[in-house]
Amino acid sequence: MGSISLKNKNILITGAAGFIGTDLTRGLLKEAQDCKIIGIDNLNGYYDPGLKQYRLRSIEDVAQESPNRWDFIQGDIADRSLIDRTFAQYHFDIVVNLAAQAGVRYSITDPDTYIRSNIIGFYNILEACRGTYTGDGDGVEHLVYASSSSVYGRNEKVPFRVDDKADTPVSLYAATKRADELLAHAYSKLYAIPTTGLRFFTVYGPAGRPDMAYFRFTDKLRAGEEIEIFNYGDHKRDFTYIDDITEGIIRSVKRAPDRRDGEDGLPIPPYKLYNIGKGHPESLLEFIEILCDELKNAGILEKGFDLERYKKLVPMQPGDVPTTYADITEMELELGYRPKVDLRTGIRRFACWYKDFYM
Repeated sequence: MGSISLKNKNILITGAAGFIGTDLTRGLLKEAQDCKIIGIDNLNGYYDPGLKQYRLRSIEDVAQESPNRWDFIQGDIADRSLIDRTFAQYHFDIVVNLAAQAGVRYSITDPDTYIRSNIIGFYNILEACRGTYTGDGDGVEHLVYASSSSVYGRNEKVPFRVDDKADTPVSLYAATKRADELLAHAYSKLYAIPTTGLRFFTVYGPAGRPDMAYFRFTDKLRAGEEIEIFNYGDHKRDFTYIDDITEGIIRSVKRAPDRRDGEDGLPIPPYKLYNIGKGHPESLLEFIEILCDELKNAGILEKGFDLERYKKLVPMQPGDVPTTYADITEMELELGYRPKVDLRTGIRRFACWYKDFYM
């Protein structure tokens, strides 16, 4: 693994107005004082664009401390001409591709969006990275991209290890993320582009995606509505707080797979996959109980709110899986990744943010 300095580097972050993209951008602006970050996001209407604008303003607040280090481009990574122009203008050293159409259940009703963003968009990024190796310059030093724990499908062996089989996806979303991993491997093999894929496990926290369960539960409980708990509550998730995710991404960015030849003299793809999670699954029912407690403490729900009256246990949804649980040993050993934020602390921070933003 080769170390990469972020000093004076041009860094592209796609999906920069997304939940993870925003936090990563702010983190890099604070940590790498001499880098320049260019963010791309299409600001689509999958969920409230106002929340995305709020996130962009939070980036601007950090960027004001170091002028001329942040540029934002509103556009779609599926637009090949836009990506080519942007690469030609900024000559990126590092690329972090977080832009994607997220959501397992939405992929069942609107598959076109997933193919456009997750397949065509990622292909455009790979081709643009390949193009940096022609002519003058050394080319992109590292491409880091978002994958998902969904690639494991209905794997019943836990915890999930990166070397487990991941060829039986149960949703189109999962299939597109696994396809991204395979595309990255091909480009690493053919063109020696250092790539690292990160399989995210249930990221949560302030300013998160409103389609995530904890966010939807909060909206419904606040409105006095019933919440549906799938798989009759027998779900376990590796809930991972956003700050821990951001730290893991930054550590990944700074350690690229080496370009090297094997014993047979042929190149070994500079390709890596990591699980990035908490490494400890939590019961969904317990998560909901903690959420309710912290919503009460934040003043979003009344102290006497009776959660039991609003819980409805229902069957498993199509495309969903009962348990996600990450083996993060490789990331711990190779990158020094250590998740720090406990579940209650993370939920408390979300509840406080939610109250400030919505009430």
